[in-house]
Amino acid sequence: MTAITFDTHAYIKELKAVGFTEEQAEVQSKTLSSIFKTNLDELATRRDLKELELATKRDIKELESATKQGLKELEVKIAEAKAETIKWMVGLLLAQTGLILTFFRLFPAH
Repeated sequence: MTAITFDTHAYIKELKAVGFTEEQAEVQSKTLSSIFKTNLDELATRRDLKELELATKRDIKELESATKQGLKELEVKIAEAKAETIKWMVGLLLAQTGLILTFFRLFPAH
């Protein structure tokens, strides 16, 4: 968490110097101090941003790695499917040729 120094005493003195009453200056100082404390919890520091940047870069590298691995696995599956398709096509071609030859032997042309 970031600490911001807010000199309430100096702030009250400045307000009184321009015409604020003591009570008005104190209320202003307390309110502003409260706002600083409340909003500081919501602010991102340079360190927070750097950590987020590093985490994001790490996540992107992991995603790239997983994507590359996934693509390699997909390429292997495609190659296997291609080989399987070729086997089936050759098998069907041989079966079709056998059927045609059998058909011609059973029913010779006269």
